[in-house]
Amino acid sequence: MGLLEQSELSYYNDSSDFGNYQFTSLENIINQFMVAYVGEEKIISKVSRTDVAFHAQRAMQELSFDTFKSVKSQEISLPPSLTMILPHDYVNYTKISWSDSAGIKHPLYPTSHTSNPFKIQQLDDGTYDFAIPTTAVITNGDFSEAFGQSGGWSSSPHHGSTFGSALGIVNGQYEWTHTTQTLNGSSTGRHFAIWQEIDVSEIDTITITAKGLSSAASSGKSAGIVRIGLSNFIDFNQTSGTNGYDPNRTNPNAPTNPSRNLDPLVFDLQTTIGLASYIEFNNGSGSLSADTTLEDIDVSGLNTVYLLAVSSGGQTTTSAANGTNAVDDIVLTFDGVSSKLQTTGDSTTWTSYKNHNENSNSDIQDYDYNESIHELNIGQRYGIEPSFAQTNGSFYIDDLKGLIHFSSNVSGKTVILDYISDSLGTDGEMRVHKFAEEAMYKWITHAILASKFNTPEYLVARFKKERFAAIRQAKLRLSNLKIEDLTKVLRGKSKWIKH
Repeated sequence: MGLLEQSELSYYNDSSDFGNYQFTSLENIINQFMVAYVGEEKIISKVSRTDVAFHAQRAMQELSFDTFKSVKSQEISLPPSLTMILPHDYVNYTKISWSDSAGIKHPLYPTSHTSNPFKIQQLDDGTYDFAIPTTAVITNGDFSEAFGQSGGWSSSPHHGSTFGSALGIVNGQYEWTHTTQTLNGSSTGRHFAIWQEIDVSEIDTITITAKGLSSAASSGKSAGIVRIGLSNFIDFNQTSGTNGYDPNRTNPNAPTNPSRNLDPLVFDLQTTIGLASYIEFNNGSGSLSADTTLEDIDVSGLNTVYLLAVSSGGQTTTSAANGTNAVDDIVLTFDGVSSKLQTTGDSTTWTSYKNHNENSNSDIQDYDYNESIHELNIGQRYGIEPSFAQTNGSFYIDDLKGLIHFSSNVSGKTVILDYISDSLGTDGEMRVHKFAEEAMYKWITHAILASKFNTPEYLVARFKKERFAAIRQAKLRLSNLKIEDLTKVLRGKSKWIKH
């Protein structure tokens, strides 16, 4: 009975299946093990399928590290931050490089002589300062970074200009452009929101300062409304009444669960003198306001609240003009003292590393054009470390923050990360190359016998040896060494180089 069920026509017309015959699924490995190795008159008389599945997954993890082929990679254009996020299934890297205009990869070399240590906040006399800095609470309040880089802000869905909206960071401020749209039979514009969760566990009161832009009123359109404040009301599970609200909902005319982004009750906190916990901009001036401040919002007794900004264009008829609202320079001030050490951001070590201009062989300071002898040839290269005698660049990995940091000369280049996963990330990844199938069976057998009570020691030792031999054989097979490649290398060794 053949193993191939699909026709050649279906195979060659489905690119997602190319080359898959060389693999078998982990489920097949477990099924075949239960049939071939478990039962009466067999090495393992009885074992649960759950135990087999556990040891099969452990085998996949261990063999993925140094036996299976590493086929996972990612490519990015390195941003000005000079950092790359480690993949979610990252275990270790095999190679990090950048590619040039010809598509040739240039290897980058790891450096162990720098890092990004925790920078402790200090007072002028050098003692540790436990005051909580604003940057530790709010992220990207001046909108100088894109949303994807800052990681702090979230936003309600962008429905596109065709469907009534355009929103995002423009010229260092966050803008909402509201377009008239017929929603459930009525002309209106959508109501939008941005927000971020902030930690107030060690803060009693917060003062908000912000700038806002309210779009001008016109025919069929009232002045735009922007509100900025604190809310403890968001639960992303809008039902009705006062049971919480979801800022992702933007349709104010929805028959069920309409948008409550313009409901002032969502700002459910108060200042110490009883004012609502938001600033409102509604003057219709069409220009960014001066700094406006709301003092002493009471957050005592809370662990987290949401910094929330909402916007409405004010459209009421189909002929109403678009309205653009904006918000900028949101600053939180407070008196808070933490029981933990505080930081002021990136360390001086990392800042110096990424701002340093890497030396290159074309550096004008390396040469004296008045002499025929290059200065670097006079003793200055003595004792140089080979890994630094290159201009490709360097990197180091900050496992605590999950980032790869690169030297300045790699900025803007196409960076490629080849890395190892444990092969357990998704069901599609849980597959085994047929060259290593026997190694999987021997691994599972040894693991079950070694953990089973009253198993003869000679039997455990036997399968330990068989497991070792099967893994060694799988490594040799998967190394993909061809006699022609070996012959080329040996022929190259025998070449004579004339001087």
